Amino acid sequence: MFAKWFNKKGKSDEINPINDKNTDWSFLGADMHSHFIPGIDDGSKTIEESLLLIRSMVEMGFKTIITTPHIMIDYYPNNIDIITNGLILLQNALKENNIDITIRAAAEYYIDEYFSDKLDNEPLLTINKNEVLVEFSMLFEPPMLNEVLFKMLKKGYRPILAHPERYLFFHRDFDRFSEFRDRGCLLQLNLLSLTGYYGNNIKNIAEQILDKKMYDYCGTDIHHEKHALAIKSMIGTKAYQMLSNYSFLNSAITS
Repeated sequence: MFAKWFNKKGKSDEINPINDKNTDWSFLGADMHSHFIPGIDDGSKTIEESLLLIRSMVEMGFKTIITTPHIMIDYYPNNIDIITNGLILLQNALKENNIDITIRAAAEYYIDEYFSDKLDNEPLLTINKNEVLVEFSMLFEPPMLNEVLFKMLKKGYRPILAHPERYLFFHRDFDRFSEFRDRGCLLQLNLLSLTGYYGNNIKNIAEQILDKKMYDYCGTDIHHEKHALAIKSMIGTKAYQMLSNYSFLNSAITS
């Protein structure tokens, strides 16, 4: 059983995400889920914080970042213009500070009735080609979920379900993960889930999905420095060794 390879590491607040050199996630090449555009969602609040986090990503061996601000009408009413303008400011700051990494932007779309309208009326920001990162409530399955996913596929988009291990209502029906993949959806693992950051139940489900090789992408979902520290704590663990041999699709989006 794959889950036996996972162990629980203690907190590593003493690790400096910039200066520590004993880190290497370069086998992933690209990170396709993060929140680095400052001031537009619950991720980085300032350009200085963004630069700190992205320096940490460089130290960890990432070559490409596709940052994915939330688009959630009630809390983060972002759109293509807001995200694009924020990306340009961030790219300029990276250049001015000699931080050598490629960064692009997509979005993490929240599935609700507003998203269905958006799907009808405007293009979506994609991770790779036609692939779109989506999320929904962690506690309750949206009544329109299957309808919206079908609608995305019909319009030529391929949904990537962000951190499926975190949707608590699927824990009682593990077959749903296979059903989503059979319908053409991709699944994205949060690295943080394997650290126990969100709790042992979520960690266990993540291990089971990984054991069955149902994940397609792997993302950091970094919002702030504590997340970066938690991901650093995985370096050298058996979980890290197993992830390094898993065939994620991240390399397909490395520039």
